[in-house]
Amino acid sequence: MTDMIKAHGLVKKYKGVTALDGLDLVVPEGTVLGLLGPNGAGKTTAVRILTTLLAPDSGTVEVAGVDVLKDPTGVRSKIGLSGQYAAVDEHLTGYENLEMVGRLYGFPKSKAKARARELL
Repeated sequence: MTDMIKAHGLVKKYKGVTALDGLDLVVPEGTVLGLLGPNGAGKTTAVRILTTLLAPDSGTVEVAGVDVLKDPTGVRSKIGLSGQYAAVDEHLTGYENLEMVGRLYGFPKSKAKARARELL
């Protein structure tokens, strides 16, 4: 069976606060996975890295056999992302949600930001 997600040693820090500290994750094809944990455990950070919205500070990650850092467009062509609510992330502002959706559609960060400003 093929592994659809392979992450090794993912680390992400925000202003000195460690959100992910060496996450290892392997998800075989056909698996349904839920990420559970308290606020601040790194669930959203992990999903953002897996979906190419955020780069890890270190570590490696492949989704559907495609390296997230080397070929984010290739990853985006193979995945779909749906949030729990109408917004991609209920803790983000409307502007931040629009920017994130733009990034999911493959816009470069600067264009996603510009389009979000334009829409608001």
